[in-house]
Amino acid sequence: MRKLVESISNIWKIPDLRRKILYTLLFVTLYRLGGHIPLPGINLRALSEYFAGGMAGPLQMFDLFVGGALRRATIFATGIMPYITASIMFQLLGAVIPYFQQLQKMGEEGRRKINQYTRYAALVIAAMQGWGMIMYLRGLEGSSGPVVAISDLSFMFLGVLSLTTGAAIIMWLGELITEKGIGNGMSILILVGIIARLPQAIIQELIMLKEGGRSFVELIIIAIFAVLFTMAAIMLTQGTRSIPVQYARRVVGRKVYGGQSTHLPLRVNASGVIPIIFAQAVMFLPQTIARILPQGALATFVEDMFAYSGVMYNFIYGLLVVFFAYFYTAVIFNPVDVADNLKKYGGFIPGRRPGAQTSEYIDRVLTRITLPGAIGLALIAILPLLLIRKMNFAFFFGGTSLLIIVGVVLDTLQQIETNLLVRHYDGFMKKGKIKARR
Repeated sequence: MRKLVESISNIWKIPDLRRKILYTLLFVTLYRLGGHIPLPGINLRALSEYFAGGMAGPLQMFDLFVGGALRRATIFATGIMPYITASIMFQLLGAVIPYFQQLQKMGEEGRRKINQYTRYAALVIAAMQGWGMIMYLRGLEGSSGPVVAISDLSFMFLGVLSLTTGAAIIMWLGELITEKGIGNGMSILILVGIIARLPQAIIQELIMLKEGGRSFVELIIIAIFAVLFTMAAIMLTQGTRSIPVQYARRVVGRKVYGGQSTHLPLRVNASGVIPIIFAQAVMFLPQTIARILPQGALATFVEDMFAYSGVMYNFIYGLLVVFFAYFYTAVIFNPVDVADNLKKYGGFIPGRRPGAQTSEYIDRVLTRITLPGAIGLALIAILPLLLIRKMNFAFFFGGTSLLIIVGVVLDTLQQIETNLLVRHYDGFMKKGKIKARR
């Protein structure tokens, strides 16, 4: 305990790191405050009764990602998903359209233009998603009456405008966290939204235990599975495959450089938690479309097919996780650049020629280790659904939320650890195995 307090005090001794953490806390607080500002014209009591009756169906997962903002019908009900959907769209366009490929190669200027296009597209997607939510809210009714008291054109216009503005504010807060805070802003906001539901999930389990809906043995089993899935997520996130690298000895003046052996660590899950977030953002689209469609057989069919605990939903979800794991790994890791850098500094992989042969070898190894990592990621995200269906426990304890929590927390701790080590401190976890220390 004393060492933990000492590590935390070391964080506050570094002005730059302290400022980043305070900025992050400030922006997260603003995000949570905005998540409690309701849309005008909403009967919150009727909406609460509707969700309490367990009739929300597949939208429970979406509500988990936005920290309960949907069930409160707040201006932040769209969450960060419109921006993530736009990011996916432009990353895919960058792989097939020459104009965006050229922008990606232009460095900082090209990245700035792509970010600007992403923001515009996110606002369009937020407006469409906001319209779907307004149509969804208009059809709800609790025991105390309809959720929307006055369902006219002015309500629809004001509601869509409020939700689009809320999405723009969330996007702005996420970018501020990335720029001035610690960690990835978009991931941090999703993490905050999920953790905000933790107290409610625990209370729900305790109420079920008290009323006899859950036995104590079942509660222990749930806790054990939650710990096991968390451990599996940590192992998957931290797992690496080390490739040996040898540096040739060279003489510069009177000094001798190189001659040592090291290794190139390739992560089994190089894309981190991004595939889960991207796949979940895509899976929210059918639910949004079902709410935009007129109520009828087609809307009901789409909603049933993509129900959170349905077979079709989880099959497509697993395939998307594997796809985005490969796709995002290819975006962030370029074997050709790595091989060129090794060659530039006199490094080589034993048994492989520098240059093209080295890049092909790294690419082959990365492709092979990404497959089990992607499949493991998909299994951890899907398997807890068996517990949800069989034992009816809270959505919070699903694999998707656990993976996001573990991935984002580890990434943030690595950044804090790096800042501490650069300034000659022992790090946040002195005896831990965070990869930044290695």
